[in-house]
Amino acid sequence: MSDTHGHLDQKIIKYVDWADEVWHAGDIGTVRVTDALSKLKPVKAVYGNIDGHALRSQFNENLVFHCEGVKVFITHIGGYPGRYNTRVKKILFEEKPQLYICGHSHILKVIQDKKMNLLHMNPGACGVQGFHKIKTLLRFTIDKQKIDGLEVIELGERGKLTSNDQQT
Repeated sequence: MSDTHGHLDQKIIKYVDWADEVWHAGDIGTVRVTDALSKLKPVKAVYGNIDGHALRSQFNENLVFHCEGVKVFITHIGGYPGRYNTRVKKILFEEKPQLYICGHSHILKVIQDKKMNLLHMNPGACGVQGFHKIKTLLRFTIDKQKIDGLEVIELGERGKLTSNDQQT
């Protein structure tokens, strides 16, 4: 998930319950979002450009780790295959991840980067701020070095809050 901007749509909870971990690609908004998520499952996150001192002291700008033999790199602002920013391009060349996740654009995209030999994912945005029309996140599995079962989860229209939504 990415770009919650302080909003935790309660529809996310059933997907969090399914997951082993929650990965957040920045613009969290408030620590209340990650605190609520971490009560349910372990959270791996990076801070984004809107995140203040409290989140920046808790999370890093970049996160590189292994999951089931897959090297994962998460950051907030980074660009897309063929158009990575200079900072991210350097990390991609040095770290050589198989999975690269970023947010920021609020545009859901999944692209196989054949030049860098990685899968790029941007989960879109699941908050209510921004220009996206539909709140989205991605769900997938990693098992024995295989990324599988990728699903796009649509949470509804960006501007529509339900009585169950939590603005944090």
